[in-house]
Amino acid sequence: MDRLKAEERVNELNEILRNYGHAYYVLDKPTVPDAVYDQLLNELIELEVLFPDLVFPDSPTQRVGGTPISNVEKVTHDRPMLSLSNVFGEEDLREFDKRVRSGAGDKVEYVCELKIDGLAVSLLYEDGKFIKGATRGDGRIGEDITANLRTIRAIPLKLKGAVTLEVRGEVFMPKKSFDTLNEQRGEQGEELFANPRNAAAGSLRQLDPKIAASRNLDVFIYGIGGDGETYNLSDHDESLDYLAKQGFKTNTERQVCTTVEEVVAYIEKWTEKRTQLPYEIDGIVIKVNQFLYQQELGFTAKSPKWATAYKFPAEEVLTTVRDIELSVGRTGVVTPTAILDPVSVAGTTVQRASLHNEDLIKEKDIRIGDKVIIRKAGDIIPEVVSVVVDQRSGEELPFNMPTECPACDSELVRIEGEVALRCVNPQCPAQIIEGLIHFASRNAMNIDGLGEKVVEQLYRERLIQDISDIYKLEKEQLLELERMGDKSASNLVAAIDASRSNSMEKLLFGLGIRHVGERGARILSEHFGTLERMLNASKEELVAIHEIGDKMADSIVTYFDNEEVRALVERLRKADVNLTYTGARVRIEEGANAFAGKKIVLTGKLEQMTRQEASAQIEALGGKLSGSVSKKTDLLIAGEEAGSKLDKARELKVEIWDENRLVEELNK
Repeated sequence: MDRLKAEERVNELNEILRNYGHAYYVLDKPTVPDAVYDQLLNELIELEVLFPDLVFPDSPTQRVGGTPISNVEKVTHDRPMLSLSNVFGEEDLREFDKRVRSGAGDKVEYVCELKIDGLAVSLLYEDGKFIKGATRGDGRIGEDITANLRTIRAIPLKLKGAVTLEVRGEVFMPKKSFDTLNEQRGEQGEELFANPRNAAAGSLRQLDPKIAASRNLDVFIYGIGGDGETYNLSDHDESLDYLAKQGFKTNTERQVCTTVEEVVAYIEKWTEKRTQLPYEIDGIVIKVNQFLYQQELGFTAKSPKWATAYKFPAEEVLTTVRDIELSVGRTGVVTPTAILDPVSVAGTTVQRASLHNEDLIKEKDIRIGDKVIIRKAGDIIPEVVSVVVDQRSGEELPFNMPTECPACDSELVRIEGEVALRCVNPQCPAQIIEGLIHFASRNAMNIDGLGEKVVEQLYRERLIQDISDIYKLEKEQLLELERMGDKSASNLVAAIDASRSNSMEKLLFGLGIRHVGERGARILSEHFGTLERMLNASKEELVAIHEIGDKMADSIVTYFDNEEVRALVERLRKADVNLTYTGARVRIEEGANAFAGKKIVLTGKLEQMTRQEASAQIEALGGKLSGSVSKKTDLLIAGEEAGSKLDKARELKVEIWDENRLVEELNK
């Protein structure tokens, strides 16, 4: 392809991928399968490698910088990022309303918005292009975190219009991402984040953008940094609509209120419903809607007089630590848990609170029998805030972590750089049981009916000792278990049998390899195609795969170097467990159709379908799409006006189809 055609295609791909990304990350309404997006992104990457001068700052490939930041530069905000005053109850709120109406009159409207519990940021755009992002800092001077902000896919790198403006927003970590991150850190013996806000702030301050990118951060834009009237906007609500049209993600749960009673009703509604949100909020922001009245009311030295934040009260309750139990996870990490007198916190009954590790117990001096104050960190995870020392009777018992595993009596070790104690015995029954539970879980092999209690019974009865034994189970054996009836046994056997045909990424995640999560398992499965091909992969081959780092690569190599693991894989193969990536979780037998297992290139214009539609169907049938023709290409599909790829395919004697042949094969 010559440079002119390459530039045209790069511009086309940039626009297509921006639109797809906006639909997925901002509107939460995906318009194409992941496989289509990934195929187009790979094509763009290949073109940018061939023509480095066509790598534009707003390209989707530039979301993650390859080079860690050596130091953080300071940024002076053109307009200070002021904090908000706080109100803590209805009486305070009505006083705020009186002051506002005294200064601006009774025609005032309020916009009520959810107060996202995250990190405030400023984003600067010139001619529609994102050029700089910074933290709030002290309100006047923040830190330049542009590289990390570019990794957040809800932040547009290019706007719909060529406008120059600054916007303010709140970066946050969704609850699901927070739970996943802390689970991973716990398995790795790393210190856990206390709440999603701390996790988001810590992620944005990482010197390596790749780490920030792995944290799945999100953002809501809540306002324009400058004067809204510059953009012919008369009020705040209208400005948020304008920002949404430019491509920004705004929170649609806002409400315009004309009376303080409506504001109170909004607060009551979200005080009750906030636990249902997929992200954390710690209050409600109330702003005067009309810009004219905002100007009339003005500012104090620290905050605007036309806005305030209603803060939810932190619910902390008193209870007693009755015992401290230990559990062993599937990676061997030993976690202490406080057993509490049952108490209601934030709408649920709490009886247990994780103490995370030995260092935390010593730091807070938590003893069995202590009166403690607990709360839910981020309204999710019960945690011990502090000990009520002056209520001690003298009979409280200090707790010391054991030196031996509570499940297998093996010596516990603390690996250098980790805070957790770990059992390193691969035959530890607690680790085996946790590994079996993980293998059968919904996000792994999804064996419905094979939950914790059933796994424990099967292991105790020595019916399963490793995951391959699951596929030897028979209905008659299951009927011998407690509370296992005929229908339940039949359903479980059927679920086990159905799991044999899962795509490779489900199995790979189910194996429980350290540092290999769901996304990593899918990326690896797409790359290698079969588990057999992955067994002998070198570290160099692994780190060459996009998004696979040194830590994951080392873990994979170490795992598959183990002869016991290789024997396990062989037992799974003999049990007819699918070891092949089938895409979209559809089982594809090699040679079952004209696309399965083949490396395919699409080029030119299609008339009977879009290239995106064709790509999705080919991927679903097991084809592996590529953006360039090489000796490894099995098939080229050429539409109208096919160019250099067609010429190269002919030169390399690659099989070539036209669109009619493609449609014919897809319809078989």
